[in-house]
Amino acid sequence: MGETKRGAALVAIAATIGNFLQGWDNATIAGAIVYIKSDLDLETTVEGLVVAMSLIGATAITTCSGPISDWIGRRPMLIMSSLLYFISGLIMLWSPNVYVLCLARLLDGFGIGLAVTLVPVYISETAPSEIRGLLNTLPQFTGSGGMFLSYCMVFGMSLSSSPNWRLMLGVLSIPSLIYLAFSIFYLPESPRWLVSKGRMVEAKKVLQRLRGREDVSGELALLVEGLGIGGETSIEEYIIGPSDELADGQETNEKDKIKLYGPEEGLSWVARPVTGQSSLALVSRQGSMAQQSVPLMDPLVTLFGSVHEKMPEMGSMRSTLFPNFGSMFSTADPHVKNEQWDEESLRREGEDYPVEATGGDSDDELHSPLMSRQTTTMENMVPPASHGSILSMRRNSSLLQGTGEAVGGTGIGGGWQLAWKWSEREAEDGKKEGSFKRIYLHQEGVPGSRRGSLVSLVGNDVAEEGEYVQASALVSQPALFSKELINQHPVGPAMVHPSETASKAPIWAALLDPGVKSALLVGIGIQMLQQFSGINGVLYYTPQILEEAGVTVLLANVGLSTESASFLISGFTTLLMLPCIGVAMRLMDISGRRTLLLTTIPVLIGSLIILVCSELVDLGTYVNAAISTACVIIYFCCFVTAYGPIPNILCSEIFPTRVRGLCIAICALVYWISDIIVTYTLPVLLSAIGLAGIFGIYAVVCVISWIFVFLKVPETKGMPLEVITEFFAVGARQAAAAKNE
Repeated sequence: MGETKRGAALVAIAATIGNFLQGWDNATIAGAIVYIKSDLDLETTVEGLVVAMSLIGATAITTCSGPISDWIGRRPMLIMSSLLYFISGLIMLWSPNVYVLCLARLLDGFGIGLAVTLVPVYISETAPSEIRGLLNTLPQFTGSGGMFLSYCMVFGMSLSSSPNWRLMLGVLSIPSLIYLAFSIFYLPESPRWLVSKGRMVEAKKVLQRLRGREDVSGELALLVEGLGIGGETSIEEYIIGPSDELADGQETNEKDKIKLYGPEEGLSWVARPVTGQSSLALVSRQGSMAQQSVPLMDPLVTLFGSVHEKMPEMGSMRSTLFPNFGSMFSTADPHVKNEQWDEESLRREGEDYPVEATGGDSDDELHSPLMSRQTTTMENMVPPASHGSILSMRRNSSLLQGTGEAVGGTGIGGGWQLAWKWSEREAEDGKKEGSFKRIYLHQEGVPGSRRGSLVSLVGNDVAEEGEYVQASALVSQPALFSKELINQHPVGPAMVHPSETASKAPIWAALLDPGVKSALLVGIGIQMLQQFSGINGVLYYTPQILEEAGVTVLLANVGLSTESASFLISGFTTLLMLPCIGVAMRLMDISGRRTLLLTTIPVLIGSLIILVCSELVDLGTYVNAAISTACVIIYFCCFVTAYGPIPNILCSEIFPTRVRGLCIAICALVYWISDIIVTYTLPVLLSAIGLAGIFGIYAVVCVISWIFVFLKVPETKGMPLEVITEFFAVGARQAAAAKNE
């Protein structure tokens, strides 16, 4: 793993200790409940309440965790999670009766809810897009690792003459101290959250630490642009060439030529709009074709798929950011400094800047680095029409070197490039009007000779050698400009931080945006179906399920008790999960989320059907026990490969920065309510309809899940978060248009 990814990976590992504690708790209560039930003489309903109490706590905290994290930050909430884990462990160690135990389980649920809800968000907001899936599968890995170690502990304690369930539960407080230390002293705040609060200096420092490089201007600009919600997003097509290929005196404000500006001062290209050459634009124009060929197919699925069809199979290990980007696009004026968006550069140059703005907590911090500095930049970039020429630019150092790793700051990952365009048109009164638009560029063609399309792009008066690329572009309103001033020349107050234009509307209003509603449908649907496939219910009651399946018969000659045998099999099952999750981590950014789901869910269905058949047909005690055990193991291992981690990964990717916490809270609330229903009813269903009936229901839910994923869930691998949200906006508009036809 390169230096640019190591920092983010270490931060992700530290953050997922919270998921390790969740897995530890899940396995511990599954073992301890056997002894709690006997010691406290619990009825079946009270037994279910003790187990489900942590789920109730997680559900309660989830309702407010997202909005609060949007308010005070992700890091403070993770610190609070570690504290709750620690306190609940101490109370469970004491627990004189079932009431105190339920209180401790409630606090434990608070810690679990914060970790499960916010760790995927935190990782998504700190990870490079190329390895975001890999790092966001870590919570599943550490959670299963915690389960395995906990089962080992429970199995060892079950061999004693009088196992102590209080000690089993209280051990949780020890690893929670490690989590607390990492949360306080190592984890940085999310750079996206810092940018949303205008704390640009801190965001820049965090990005430099996470990426292991000084130049993070491109990603910093991306984070700012990701703050906007709504607005019309369109898909356009361009043939793009380096701006220094223009001869002196060549005009760029002709009808068929557009000047594109990168996030660094002096970085620019020249582009000519084209039509009919981009598969992405073709899919966008013909969005209803997918619905005609596959009824009920969401146009969003086809739209995302058109991007990934053009991406190489190298997956997350390399950046595809315009293969010839370094030699062709990284252009800069040799006399222009690479200005950074920070207060320090302004103060070094002796410019007038308020001292209090460096305090770190004021939204005003964003104004000078992004308004006055970038305004000057844009003012220089957009020469008056009377200039009649483009300043000469020279080529800079390569953005991509031999390894293919991005070493510059202009790329935003996944083969995407952030840029802005200044377009002018003649008004009715004869005056020229102009406006800025934000665009996300994605290469579709391959580098070619200028004797092809580039000749028609810049004319015949060009140099002997040159290259061009064909690119699709997501075009929308930039976050740096207010709607009221978008048509004015970009000087002075025209650059307005989006908080000034968006703060007047309540945050709940953003939920009415078509793109956000479309993303919520995907997030809520995948979370609810995941839980009703029964995974957490099975995890909590694995020992009882295996005991009823007759698995202890397989270990009868070993001399273990029924409880110890079921704990041993449970621990062995969780051990087998770890290499399966390792495979998922490798494939998550290569095969992709959607492909993994569509491939593994049929295996879940098959294992459940075989389990039902083995319960209904008597093949002998040993054969039935062996088949049941194998089916449960296959179900677990296949589940954690895809359906376990992917719903949380998707939910952390598909929502805009400003409402990510709120939307995650809504999806997590659905997750926990579904979890409570499954967990609380499983003991009752187990006694009423048996294993065959329970797993029959789960099989039906898995079939529904596969249909939902096929029709509604897009592929998001390798794409920057901000680009994903733009695609949802486009897809929502296409879906609305299809309904109106």
